[in-house]
Amino acid sequence: MTDSPVNTLFKQLISIEKSIPQPLYLQASGQIVNAIQRSYLTKGTMLPGTRALSQLLNVHRNTAVAIYEELASQGWVEIIPNKGTFVLEPENKTAKIKAASQKINEAYTYAKTTGFPFQKSFHLVSTVEFTNAKYTINDGKPDLRLHPVHQFTRWYSAAMKRKTLINKWNRTNEFFNSVFQTQLCNYLNTTRGFHINPKNLLNTRSTEMSLYIVSQLLIKPNDIVLVGNLSNYASNMIFQQTGANIKTIPVDNDGLDIEYIKKHFIKNSIRCVYICANRDYPTTVKLSTERRLELLQLAKEFGFAIIEDDYDYDFQFEGSAMLPLASSDANGMLIYLGKFGQSLFPSFQTGFLVAPENLISEAKNYLELIDKQGDLIQEQLLSELINEGEIYRLMKKNIIIYKKRRDLFCNLLITYFSKSAQWKIPSGGLAIWLQFQPKISLLKLAEEAEKNNLHLPKIILYQDKKTCAIRFGFGHLNEEEIEVVIKKLKKAYDKVILK
Repeated sequence: MTDSPVNTLFKQLISIEKSIPQPLYLQASGQIVNAIQRSYLTKGTMLPGTRALSQLLNVHRNTAVAIYEELASQGWVEIIPNKGTFVLEPENKTAKIKAASQKINEAYTYAKTTGFPFQKSFHLVSTVEFTNAKYTINDGKPDLRLHPVHQFTRWYSAAMKRKTLINKWNRTNEFFNSVFQTQLCNYLNTTRGFHINPKNLLNTRSTEMSLYIVSQLLIKPNDIVLVGNLSNYASNMIFQQTGANIKTIPVDNDGLDIEYIKKHFIKNSIRCVYICANRDYPTTVKLSTERRLELLQLAKEFGFAIIEDDYDYDFQFEGSAMLPLASSDANGMLIYLGKFGQSLFPSFQTGFLVAPENLISEAKNYLELIDKQGDLIQEQLLSELINEGEIYRLMKKNIIIYKKRRDLFCNLLITYFSKSAQWKIPSGGLAIWLQFQPKISLLKLAEEAEKNNLHLPKIILYQDKKTCAIRFGFGHLNEEEIEVVIKKLKKAYDKVILK
């Protein structure tokens, strides 16, 4: 077959990778679009027939047909029966781009750096670590495999088919949110002892978004923010980004040391105290009843706000979870952060904050700026899951599974680490505070574990002069994986000790 100029051009410009997930016809059609945009192929150019195209690209003829049909559906070509396929110039196409390179993918490279200065922040450096290890430990996240995929498909489909959905979409957000927020208020009032209405509640994409909005409202540069002496790295980054002056407070077996605050600070000197009263992050220690009352009284006396992050309230294995501080706040000193739907895929979970009405009103203005659209379908679905009791049933089923995993995890710790580590069996939550005694280098432990196909990210390692511990999440591992992981951890530990 004698190559025409167009055939030669196709050979030079189109490269198909059969090893990547993207369909072949989409790869080829996308590259032909680029050729038209760059004026390599001009209006009226006749393209090779489907048989010739299949030979040029070494693909099945059906794939060649699909390529042209895709281009025609986008308006880049016109297929005339018995005549051929011809290039068009869609009215809304981008401006022509000319380039000297023979290869479209090499015609231009995008700039790696800006030609202008901008403000950088070392507080927001990514904590993401890349690994090829088969097993990865986190700080206590749920197992996404427990998400009810088949049931959820039906629920989601039903929510999408609701005739009222479009009407709700076209109405104001305030109207629809009150429906979802009424359901969420009912859920929180039932499970957490609250007495709130939708004016006390704002739902967001995540707990981090809630805290970011609160920090924008509450904290000015150099304001003093008190946190536990180990605390949550994500919340600390948010506070630091606002310019807060972060001070650490000791945490013992009864939680945050309130007496320390009384002795080292004076009235009106503290802007807010960040606390995880139900289970301290990362140590999992519960704030005692006496200290809860002391903290509420001190907040009123000293004039500071309390930010209560109740990140895993729903995961309670023994007894009943102690009610949040916010359920006892009669003076408007407390802002409560939480997450709803943690037994679901992350895209269906929602963060929320509970606070006095005037603060929620201002917080809504911030949310309007950064997330005006929201997620109507998510809210519709979650409303129905609450109303029909599905969220309760799912949570109870998963709690039984997580409790078994916790018990197995602790039993294996007794078998392999009874002489080299200490821990307390938590009454809830999906992580254990594992303290090594005698102390070892946790970075070396992580290095040895990585060699053994086990990744211990730095964000779960806590080491200083007083501390040598790991916040070890077990919830995302099934029982077989837990046993494998503990054995790998023991093997890495033994190598560190021998060195």
